[in-house]
Amino acid sequence: MPNYEDIIHLPHHISKKRPQMPLSQRAAIFAPFSALTGYEDQIKETDRITTRKIELTEEEKEILNRKLQMIQTCGKKNPNVKITYFVPDEKKSGGAYRTVIGRIKKMDEHLKEIVLTSRQKISINDMLDVMIVESN
Repeated sequence: MPNYEDIIHLPHHISKKRPQMPLSQRAAIFAPFSALTGYEDQIKETDRITTRKIELTEEEKEILNRKLQMIQTCGKKNPNVKITYFVPDEKKSGGAYRTVIGRIKKMDEHLKEIVLTSRQKISINDMLDVMIVESN
């Protein structure tokens, strides 16, 4: 076995020509290598589940329209409502249903959307259900 007594206590060499590499970059040398950049993200995206939009029947559309008319004529200014609506997915077919509770600022019949006081806009065509809820 070699004896390193002659060099073991010498100071560590520091280059005068090149700056010393920071520890954060030195650690990157040992990071795992991925030959297919983005492959793992693509797999996760494929596994992500979306929901198909429910197409309302004519009868269900009529019920929804009656509920919207009742909300308009209820006499309350800015009624508090619970709305279930469809949000299309930006990357693949389908989407997700969300439910929001908020106060109606206005109902725009021309654009067919409801604007909440939080400035959120919900298309009437994407709505599944709406109901008035009690204020807290």
